[in-house]
Amino acid sequence: MDITNWHSEMDYEQWVALPVSGPRPSARYKHASAVVGEKVYIVGGSRNGRYLSDVQVFDLRSLAWSNVRLETELNADEAEDNGSQEVLPPTSDHSMIKWGNKLFLLGGHSKKSSDNMIVWFIDLETSHCGVVKTSGKAPVARGGHSVSLAGSRLIVFGGEDRSRKLLNDVHVLDLETMTWDVIEAMQTSPAPRYDHTAAVHAERYLLVFGGCSHSIFFNDLHVLDLQTNEWSQPQIQSDLVSARAGHAGIAIDGNWYIVGGGDNNNGCPETIVLHMSKLVWSVLTSVKERTPLASEGLSVCSASIDGEKYMVAFGGYNGKYNNEVFVMRLKPKDISRPKIFQSPAAAAAAASVTAAYALAKSEKLDFPQNFNLNFGSSLAEEDVKIKIDALKEEKRVLELSLAETTTENSRQREKIDDVNSTHAELSKELHSVQGQLVSERSRCFKLEAQIAELHKMLESLQTIENEVQILRRQKSALEQEMEHATAIKKQGSGGVWGWIGGSQ
Repeated sequence: MDITNWHSEMDYEQWVALPVSGPRPSARYKHASAVVGEKVYIVGGSRNGRYLSDVQVFDLRSLAWSNVRLETELNADEAEDNGSQEVLPPTSDHSMIKWGNKLFLLGGHSKKSSDNMIVWFIDLETSHCGVVKTSGKAPVARGGHSVSLAGSRLIVFGGEDRSRKLLNDVHVLDLETMTWDVIEAMQTSPAPRYDHTAAVHAERYLLVFGGCSHSIFFNDLHVLDLQTNEWSQPQIQSDLVSARAGHAGIAIDGNWYIVGGGDNNNGCPETIVLHMSKLVWSVLTSVKERTPLASEGLSVCSASIDGEKYMVAFGGYNGKYNNEVFVMRLKPKDISRPKIFQSPAAAAAAASVTAAYALAKSEKLDFPQNFNLNFGSSLAEEDVKIKIDALKEEKRVLELSLAETTTENSRQREKIDDVNSTHAELSKELHSVQGQLVSERSRCFKLEAQIAELHKMLESLQTIENEVQILRRQKSALEQEMEHATAIKKQGSGGVWGWIGGSQ
């Protein structure tokens, strides 16, 4: 491979390991990555149970690694007082987002304890590093969460806190004001999880895929409407993908690419893609098993080189820690128009938006008396009236459609309320039955103990009865012996008196 022109010689949609000139950074997983220009920044991670704090940069032109030496924004006196102060604490399972000329690092697991999530920044121009001052209700400290950029907001979902409690809450950090807020989402939220992936589509929808609990690996897809704050689980228009956690994901031009991951036993060798507007999964390519691209805890990000899009993957763990760089050249694709997801609430919202837009458009039509559309020849006034009538008819149809959609939406909400009510009643009955079952089991245990005691008593009674029989026989034998001894004594006494009388 020609190092100076490697990107133009690659095949489309195939992973290629890049040759690296010079030393490589230490192998790792559960790090964070981001692309700045034509450079990939790698921060932190974990290796052999040890957290890392280094900042490594890979140049996609020279294919060489370099290390960034960070500095705090302390002055000389403060630096002397603090001695050898640690700039960026060793961290893993964190997230990193580029915003302006800064990298923001959110959360993660570290030996330094904190009650709430800490946001660090790295200034790309000065290499200064520090803690961002935020306001509002910050989320609890956690790792294995997801952070997605939606406009000027960072959307934080899920993760695992310091006590290993799994989370499924949603928090928002406004990057303009650095203020935290909590999203009180409606409908059924995803199960608490960590090591999942998330992406934002059309600046409105947060998609969450996969992840795991402490015993279950997920392959489900959930969608949060960031305007209505409603969760939904749309019907996927393809076969289900395998459950996984520790995978990496990146959204590019309406497609969400998922790389790697696994279930602690097997890695996922296929690179899959979700067409976000159609909600259709497909397999882009596959690699051999036990390769770095089938690892857990790897990272993937997108880069643009000479106007073309590339995916860049690094690190991971699949029985051993990796530090290779893989690149995939993507086919140029048109950006598709965002499509509302086909859940009941989203369908109603789509119909409402479409109808409102059509009504506003038709109501603003104002034709002057000398109105003339010139398409090479003037339209007759009668043709204009026909078009106006057609628009009015279309408006009427849209109004009817909107009314039907609103009615259907109300019905669906009633059904959901009924199902929730039934579920609550069944849950109460289940708890009651479970309580009765526990009580009956306790009663059975007590009866079994009493039966065992009675068996022991019966056995003891049988032994006593045997002893009584023996005593009776002994008593009878003793009585016989006493009678015999009495008879002998009487006979002996008569013989002596007779002897005495005869001698006289």
